[in-house]
Amino acid sequence: MTWAVWITGLPGSGKTVIAQKVRRILEERGIVSGSVKVLELDEIRRFIAPRPTYSDEEREIVYASLVYMAKLLVESGTPVIIDATANRRKYRERARETIPNFTEVYVKCSLDTCRGREGRRKAKYAPSGIYNKAMEKGATVPGVNVPYEEPTKPEVVVNSETMSVKACAEKVVEFIQKWYER
Repeated sequence: MTWAVWITGLPGSGKTVIAQKVRRILEERGIVSGSVKVLELDEIRRFIAPRPTYSDEEREIVYASLVYMAKLLVESGTPVIIDATANRRKYRERARETIPNFTEVYVKCSLDTCRGREGRRKAKYAPSGIYNKAMEKGATVPGVNVPYEEPTKPEVVVNSETMSVKACAEKVVEFIQKWYER
């Protein structure tokens, strides 16, 4: 059985490090046959919109593309971890309606903690200084200038302020393993 897990949360909440750790644990333990593909939205956005504006229209296109990529991978037998904020619940709901065997993981973390982490992170694809840019005219930073709509019924919730990356990843892996074995 293949599946897609969408890891959502505010920028700087820890989505990327948790997604990568989940993938490593799944592969090291042989829980999945073959490899797990992590779709990191910041990387995909750079391909779709090389000079991103983060407008509502651009977000619609980028998230629709992300959902379609995940759907194709799952249908072709590749398990997928989606690493994306998806500030609007409708983006994740579209995925739930489109992708077979979909689940949502919410990385809970306060805005203050996310701001502090974002200033120190060395993400390969994520834009740097986004919370500083939130003060600029026309900025669209989730949780600051535009709403971040928390999931209403995520299958898994991890609190990255009180749990380590490993503990967060282990909780996600435990869910996947139970889900995968059914």
